[in-house]
Amino acid sequence: MKLNSEGYRLITKFEGFSAKPYLCSAKVPTIGYGNTYYPNSKKVTLLDKQITEAEAFEMFKEIADRFADKVSKLVTYPINQNQFNSLVSLSYNIGIAAFQLSTLLKMVNENAKNPKIKDQFLRWNKAGGKVVRGLTLRRNEEAFIYFS
Repeated sequence: MKLNSEGYRLITKFEGFSAKPYLCSAKVPTIGYGNTYYPNSKKVTLLDKQITEAEAFEMFKEIADRFADKVSKLVTYPINQNQFNSLVSLSYNIGIAAFQLSTLLKMVNENAKNPKIKDQFLRWNKAGGKVVRGLTLRRNEEAFIYFS
């Protein structure tokens, strides 16, 4: 599967845009639409130059598509577009390694319609061990879209 326009919008809505590098809530240098690294795999630093919104979106799209490819390979149970968009949004935010090891993915692969999957989305609302309101809002919306 591939992300569609609603999938891109879901991620960018919560990531927001920053032309300049900044430290995200997990204290990781970030730029553009939540990118912690560039398409060439170079990590973002706080000393990096400012980018335009158009550059940020192109970079975001390339990296988000990489996440989509990985999620597509990891999910073995048939899912719909909304479910896919939600899972890519989650993995983009928590990282593919965390997603790959998650109980959420295990549950999706056992039965993507299991209502307990919502609870698994909601477990991913912390940064640095602390609950972050923005992450709670994001997880609620991802779970809502997943089940719609």
